[in-house]
Amino acid sequence: MSTHPILNIQPLSFPWQTIDPFLFCVHHNDAYPAGNATMGPQASLAGRNIGQDFSGKDGWSMYHGEGVPGFPAHPHRGFETVTIVRKGRIDHSDSAGATARFGDGDVQWLTAGKGIVHCEMFPLLHQDAPNPTELFQIWLNLPAKSKMAEPHFTMFWNEDIPQQEFRDAQGALTRVASIAGALTPVPCLPPPPDSWAAQADADVAILTIKMAPGARWTLPAAQSARTQRQLYFFEGGHLSIAGQAIPPASAITVAGDQAVELVNGAQESELLLLQGRPIGEPVAQYGPFVMNTQAEIQQAFVDYRRTQFGGWPWGAADPVHPRTKGRFAIHTDGKLEER
Repeated sequence: MSTHPILNIQPLSFPWQTIDPFLFCVHHNDAYPAGNATMGPQASLAGRNIGQDFSGKDGWSMYHGEGVPGFPAHPHRGFETVTIVRKGRIDHSDSAGATARFGDGDVQWLTAGKGIVHCEMFPLLHQDAPNPTELFQIWLNLPAKSKMAEPHFTMFWNEDIPQQEFRDAQGALTRVASIAGALTPVPCLPPPPDSWAAQADADVAILTIKMAPGARWTLPAAQSARTQRQLYFFEGGHLSIAGQAIPPASAITVAGDQAVELVNGAQESELLLLQGRPIGEPVAQYGPFVMNTQAEIQQAFVDYRRTQFGGWPWGAADPVHPRTKGRFAIHTDGKLEER
């Protein structure tokens, strides 16, 4: 007899709870005001712990930014960041020479590998209107064999990400965007070459799911019972999964080897799915470094102090692009993409 597919339900925390092969997931949702002349907030910063502002005061945070919100230059080693930008713009620069402005559905996938320094700034482009900014940043672990791989910068532009529409028997719509993972016959964009997601049997999937009021949709079973999957119900009022009512703002762990039906309530709902076969290796983490042993963590600090992971070619630690610049990327080989 099969067991119920829901294995666990817990309230969303900050950061969101994740399971192997994922390390970390944060949902940033900031109601930034109009921008000033330097693309910072057109508002007083009094009362904020500038440089470490995670307060959410007035509905937004500066994070580690001092003038423009965001995360100035900082190092990583041993894992990948997947940044899904739902609203607003992100200005990226890194020590390997890549730089970009992206947003409104774009995804940046960065393999830190043996070491990279990058910054992620949130320029407030509109001076006469609010600048809402919303994104997920997901940390995906690397297996031991890939932790010292060469860094790799990848852009998935919104226009290229597979987006599918499913209508139930009553015509209610569910939209699924597949950043990773082929849960349906539509192929996804290729992940970076050294990613755990690049291994077919790793069964990694990253999906965003938007359900119209009253919509029904069945999430197909994963490749095997070894696959772990979590659904994050972050927007909406009422939802049931496999017949069980789910409270809003919940993380739901479901069995990988069973299809599960999602039934939405009377308002639009949104979910994020993270799934993958566990890497199953020891995890040693200290701040921005994720390795397999404490000795490797200590070596990461030694290497960073010695090499700065290639150095920082951008002058300021928090560079932003001109206000009028559109979506673009310059890759480490100098290739320019403009959208």
